[in-house]
Amino acid sequence: MDKIALATTWLDSCSGCHMSLLDIDEALIGLAAQVEILFGPLVDNKIFPDHVDVTLVEGAVGSEADKKNILMIRERSRILVSFGDCAVTANVPGMRNRHAVADVLARAYIENADPAAPLSCGAQAGKGSIEFQVVPALCSKVRPVHEFVPVDVFLPGCPPPPEAILYLLSELLAGRSPDMSGKTRFGA
Repeated sequence: MDKIALATTWLDSCSGCHMSLLDIDEALIGLAAQVEILFGPLVDNKIFPDHVDVTLVEGAVGSEADKKNILMIRERSRILVSFGDCAVTANVPGMRNRHAVADVLARAYIENADPAAPLSCGAQAGKGSIEFQVVPALCSKVRPVHEFVPVDVFLPGCPPPPEAILYLLSELLAGRSPDMSGKTRFGA
């Protein structure tokens, strides 16, 4: 049997969904015989591959880099899974939608900056301006993955429980479309 090419990635998120994936514990050993993990935060490969069978996307789209990445990931993935509440609804990252981007940046990089620390991201001490050279431009609103690309499977939860992740992967490995109803819920 050929292994399934699997990738995981995160956009604006906390990595809790990936931690829940690791909480599958010893079932990971069984999965390892059936999947080849080509990309993810725990894999050395830094370039998203040209073709992936299944990609789990954690997090919302909150920056121009996220937008560029999700478009490329969708193009290269046969099955795309919105992995967790942030990917499904924008959840916690979406809390910044009530504020202007300039206010969010000022709060993070000027008001809360340690004046004794070296300047980062091009911020200028005392000038009240931020010149970003490294941090990607923020989108005006944080939005869920499906507002940018078609999503094949939605796996809600904050984070999704390990049992739901294992069920999802097992169904996909068996060539079935997983019915996630009753397996998890938002915020669980």
